[in-house]
Amino acid sequence: MNPPLRIAVYGPESTGKTELAGKLAAHFAAPLVAEYARERWDQQGALTLEDMLPVAREQWRREDEAVRTCHLIGDKSGMVICDTEALTTMLWSELLYGTCPDEVRRAAEQRCRHYALYLLLDIDVPFAPDPQRCFPDPADREKCMRVWRGALERRKLPFSLISGGWEERERLAVEAIKRIL
Repeated sequence: MNPPLRIAVYGPESTGKTELAGKLAAHFAAPLVAEYARERWDQQGALTLEDMLPVAREQWRREDEAVRTCHLIGDKSGMVICDTEALTTMLWSELLYGTCPDEVRRAAEQRCRHYALYLLLDIDVPFAPDPQRCFPDPADREKCMRVWRGALERRKLPFSLISGGWEERERLAVEAIKRIL
């Protein structure tokens, strides 16, 4: 049996990633790997550069465990839905702190090749304020979108652009995943 496909729900902040990841996991009856950075922020407050490596390591551990468990039990969905992934941790570190721990950067470059599909969520939805969000300004959101998309394109990673209203996003994401199954 092949290992499960990793599907990354990916993109700038406030684009509906967490909500969509949960809906996709439910739709496909697939394991969901939640975003650890959000959980850590909720536990300790704002994250710093020193948090990037521990956040990344825990996210990787949880994702790899979900893949291992899915493979061992012969999960019929054939996939794991990831609400974030290593490239995102690297991009946020660079964006917020101007640098990224070497281990995070190296792992991001290796791990990004493990995803069967990136679902790149567009910024065409209203920004929802949240204490963990940084860039409500439309120009900043456009810059983030260029950064996230550029990271995929430079690495020639498989992705589908997901845009439109909430129902349209879910429909497009389900279709994109079905195309690779």
